[in-house]
Amino acid sequence: MVIALIIIVVLIVLAVLFGMTGFNKLRKADITAQEALGGIDVQLTRRADLIPNLVNTVKGYASHESGVLEAVTAARAHMQQAAQGSSVADKAAAEAQMSGALGRLFAVAENYPQLQAAPNFMALQTELAETENKLSFARQYYNDAVSRLNQLVQTIPWMLFAGMANVRAREFYQAPAGQELPPQVQF
Repeated sequence: MVIALIIIVVLIVLAVLFGMTGFNKLRKADITAQEALGGIDVQLTRRADLIPNLVNTVKGYASHESGVLEAVTAARAHMQQAAQGSSVADKAAAEAQMSGALGRLFAVAENYPQLQAAPNFMALQTELAETENKLSFARQYYNDAVSRLNQLVQTIPWMLFAGMANVRAREFYQAPAGQELPPQVQF
């Protein structure tokens, strides 16, 4: 009788430890995915903060290209709104809009050799390229974190603890349809 009681107590302790492990594992994976999405927001905000300087630099050389400059400004505003929200799809759409606007802006800049030689423009262009690389890394890091989380949430035994841990599968960061092609620039 005592042995059976000891075995039952040991099994209960093991079940509780297993439950705590599953709960903690899921919560940690969810926190990692939240942090990764925050990393995308940081890079989108950094990118948006660079835009006014870039636009002002280009304005001095290409004042008659106001449509391109307005598109970049509108894309920046959309990106800032998306960075404040939690929708991954909105973030991806804002990023796509900004990429297209920046592509047109750099195409305009190519028509002004003095602008391309300006140190401010070159520094901004370099910093923007670095930000694009960091943004690409942040998107990949987020998708890796979401992949790990989704695997846990959808596999036994961890899926048994997903409801208790208040963790659910997350959506991957995907570029909107049609973003595989570079933006078309026409004058």
